[in-house]
Amino acid sequence: VQGRFKAKIRPDQSSAAEEELRREISKDMFQRMDIIGQFNLGFIITKLGRDLFIVDQHATDEKYNFERLQRETVLKHQTMIAPKPLELTAINEMVVMDNLNIFKMNGFHFHINENAPPMKRVSLIGHPVSKNWTFGVEDVNELIFMLSDSPGELVRPSRVSAMFASRACRSSVMIGTALNQAEMKRLLIHMGQTKQPWNCPHGRPTLRHLLDLSRLL
Repeated sequence: VQGRFKAKIRPDQSSAAEEELRREISKDMFQRMDIIGQFNLGFIITKLGRDLFIVDQHATDEKYNFERLQRETVLKHQTMIAPKPLELTAINEMVVMDNLNIFKMNGFHFHINENAPPMKRVSLIGHPVSKNWTFGVEDVNELIFMLSDSPGELVRPSRVSAMFASRACRSSVMIGTALNQAEMKRLLIHMGQTKQPWNCPHGRPTLRHLLDLSRLL
């Protein structure tokens, strides 16, 4: 990674900086980084080879927690007073029936009437519930669209992802929190376990290259 980072820490170079990190930093490198210390109760300064990096402690913890929620959470559901027939195309009905477990992970439950004619087979009988968030048929339609492109993949509708981002933010290490060596190391290890570690769910960078120490010689 030596001497390969040219982007500066500026908003107009954010995309270039992220591209450099994607190209030069592999997941196993995070746990090999040496911790120099904490800066301003919000950032971790690390060293890898001759390169110094700065890690946003809140953003990186938020991204780890967000991906964990996306991956593991089964949303609670509320059973509806009466089933709501869904007017779906025959193809979209098949998408629902082939991915019932994914819909259940997202809190949507259906009654499937195999004897009904196509476009009349699926009724919504339960929807997700969470404080301050409401979900409905539009989220079902979004999931159908997503699963049409990625069948069998655990996907989340945009409002569920937004809810998880809010939860992750509240449960993560905050700016202003003093961290010891073990706590800082845990955040770095988690970065290596994150599918996309470069930004928090709200788009804030988690990591930036600071300095190539060889340039000081």
